[in-house]
Amino acid sequence: MIVAAVLASYLLGSIPFGLLVARAAAGKDVRAVGSGNIGATNVARAAGRGAAAATLVLDALKGYVPAMVAGRSFEWAWAPAACGIAAVLGHCFPLWLRFRGGKGVATGLGVAVAVAPWAAACGAAVWLLLYKLLRISSVGSLAGVAAALLVSAATAPRWSIVAVAGIAAIVVVRHRANVQRLLRHQER
Repeated sequence: MIVAAVLASYLLGSIPFGLLVARAAAGKDVRAVGSGNIGATNVARAAGRGAAAATLVLDALKGYVPAMVAGRSFEWAWAPAACGIAAVLGHCFPLWLRFRGGKGVATGLGVAVAVAPWAAACGAAVWLLLYKLLRISSVGSLAGVAAALLVSAATAPRWSIVAVAGIAAIVVVRHRANVQRLLRHQER
């Protein structure tokens, strides 16, 4: 059953809500705009703030639902972490888009809300603050996952920390091009 749950979590994570929302809202393929990413930040460029907000909520839900359901359905403490990380991997490497997806921030936020809510709240607050100050989403995302990891280490159970650490690792790897641009002062 747990193998089926992890696979279902990956498949749910693979649903490209950013692509679907941008097409519905503006008739645009978000992969052909801006960074080419299917996440909420690029959806804002392609289809506006409303479409970005819808993408953010839907992407977060596809992380939250598998982690929450696994936590209620299985006796193993590690099940929510496994299903949550599978959903984030599905978002980043979606089967339906030839494994070219988003960066995992919103989906990871959804998982964190399910397994480590204080960490999720702090990570989201750090992202929002830095985005408002600098207008660079990648800086907020990277700082937000770092803050979430630190807060989870202080407030969450062991398997929740593992989930947040796994998500943080995925987000950092998916942002490696952004980090290079930040180091060259070319990131926007």
